[in-house]
Amino acid sequence: MSETPITFYRLQACPFCERVTRMLDELELDYQSRFVEPMHSDRDVVKRISGKRTVPAIVDESTGVTMTESANIVDYLERTYGGSA
Repeated sequence: MSETPITFYRLQACPFCERVTRMLDELELDYQSRFVEPMHSDRDVVKRISGKRTVPAIVDESTGVTMTESANIVDYLERTYGGSA
């Protein structure tokens, strides 16, 4: 597959973003990182996709899911791609 189904919007050195990165890597998921503007008010791309300016945010083209908040994203990734618990 040439297109990566998960796009991950993040900031450099953001601990909440790193939490999502660890889960994506642990599950061995392909994803595209998009680093966003550090200034909250300049994060128009994130606002367009999620309705919020906060990161982390993901768009999963495979399932049609767009979400923010690291705990929600990690839970979603585990439920959707983690296999057996």
